[in-house]
Amino acid sequence: MIPYLLGSFWYNETSMPHSPDHHDIHYPFPHGLIRRLRRLRFGPNWLRAGGVALVVILVALLRGGWQLVVALVAAGVSALLYALHVEPTRPRLERRDLFFPNLPPGLEGLRIGHLSDLHIGHRYATQNTRWAVAAMLREQPDLLVITGDLVSYAENIADLPDLLRPLHAPLGVFAVPGNHDRWEGLEEIITALEPIGIEFLLNTQRRLVWRGTELTLAGVDDAWNGRMDLAAALADTPQNQFSILLCHLPDMLEAAAARGVDLQLSGHTHGGHVYLPWLGSLVLPRHGWRYSIGHARYAHTQIYVSRGLGGLPLRLGCRPEATMLTLRCQPFTSSLTT
Repeated sequence: MIPYLLGSFWYNETSMPHSPDHHDIHYPFPHGLIRRLRRLRFGPNWLRAGGVALVVILVALLRGGWQLVVALVAAGVSALLYALHVEPTRPRLERRDLFFPNLPPGLEGLRIGHLSDLHIGHRYATQNTRWAVAAMLREQPDLLVITGDLVSYAENIADLPDLLRPLHAPLGVFAVPGNHDRWEGLEEIITALEPIGIEFLLNTQRRLVWRGTELTLAGVDDAWNGRMDLAAALADTPQNQFSILLCHLPDMLEAAAARGVDLQLSGHTHGGHVYLPWLGSLVLPRHGWRYSIGHARYAHTQIYVSRGLGGLPLRLGCRPEATMLTLRCQPFTSSLTT
């Protein structure tokens, strides 16, 4: 955890363009580091990981002496270098079937391409986004969605049209903003992307028809900055019509479930940047504590949380991701193929 905080702070202070906003990464050390700590959650997974590391070090001292401790430290440094320079450059296409007992037969097989957290402006983000766009062109989804944080810095808004212009789908390409989009200039992002066919859903919805069956696609504005209005986004949804909600912050799931949403697509967490077997996501932001990565369910509502394509270039067990989701009409379960 300490290498993550110090390394990410150093990276942002020395390698990234700065814009005049209120992000904690623009505060001088140590104040910026303290603000970063306040935005993270050190929950049970982090405590378990710290406990395991402490036990390993103590056993190494007792059984192998300082030589073994040095070897463990060297392995840790190697893992950190891998997490900084290798894994962030290796995006993965996830293909997942989602099963719904209430899915109308006409929507069986509907394929949704899901991109999130492009974070253009961070290292590796542009190359990962180009890879994801090419992957979506190969996969040819019926519907394409982007769940926020398209940029990390205002000066990179101008890069978005050329990167995303190739995206297309029969039912359309839709997006919602994330917290970074609001911070850096959402109006400018919308102005840049609407001419190339990407429509933003800001507390509103669209009725889509696929193979003669109608569904509702709703999207909400950024909840981090208090602009989300879930009631407005879902106000006109017909009863018993299958509904999909685009919401950057995954922890809005329970509110979405209370309003009858069938599927929520989100991002924001980057999967926790560090994901360890049996321990899960270790480093999570506000509004991403309960549903941090992949597929989950609350009541009758399912959610898929993308690991995203960009963000701070530190990932371990948590490769960048583009996602293909296929809707299936069967009792609740899920399957994952790659």
